[in-house]
Amino acid sequence: MANVLKRLATSVSVWVTLLSALIAVFIRFRLPFKPNNISLQQQQRLFTSEELALYNGTDDSLPILLGIVGSVFDVTKGKSHYGVGGGYNHFAGRDASRAFVSGNFTGDGLTDLLHGLSSTEVKSVVEWRDFYFKSYTFAGKLVGRYYDSQGNPTKSLKGVEAKAARGAQLLEKQKIEEAKQPSCNSRWSEGEGGEVWCDNGFPRLVQRPIEIALTGKMSKRCACFKEDQLDQPGLEVYEGCDHLAKTCRV
Repeated sequence: MANVLKRLATSVSVWVTLLSALIAVFIRFRLPFKPNNISLQQQQRLFTSEELALYNGTDDSLPILLGIVGSVFDVTKGKSHYGVGGGYNHFAGRDASRAFVSGNFTGDGLTDLLHGLSSTEVKSVVEWRDFYFKSYTFAGKLVGRYYDSQGNPTKSLKGVEAKAARGAQLLEKQKIEEAKQPSCNSRWSEGEGGEVWCDNGFPRLVQRPIEIALTGKMSKRCACFKEDQLDQPGLEVYEGCDHLAKTCRV
């Protein structure tokens, strides 16, 4: 009789253990999503804009998320910056990719639309996205402009990445071109203002030929030219500076 009771007690204990485990598993998968500790499975979560807006730092029970070019990151560890009252709170709970280079943190500036930006500006936005991949936890993807409802890249995302790559190529080309003609030395102080000078040659303002493709605008730089090069077209003497001066006030 004692052996029978002992076996019965053992069986009951086993069943209780199994039932407890099943209940724990059931509860685990029924609980709502709170990505404070984002697992590998949760990294593929797809967010709508409305869902992402919930993670803007106003609810202390939720992490702080931001999107950039459709990728969503948990930036809770930077709460002092991204939380309510922080200097970067305008990025929380949304994809405001354009603002990373435009500096417009109000109204229409807080958008993921990159249309009209130059190739170097788009390159900068993509580099910001890469920064978040390195510095924060990837939380998922934002369904919309850059990812479809299945989490696949859209034509818009491929276009952004292609334009960023083009920007990188143009910058490298500009760097090579400008290396052929050395840049001026320069310095500036509040008391004396600025000046440029050449150790060898004479300072001239010259157009950056690739700049229009990079930024949509033309700009100039100071380069040093030898005396026998000064008759080249497009060279500009600094205002108030002698034709053969090696140093010019700016």
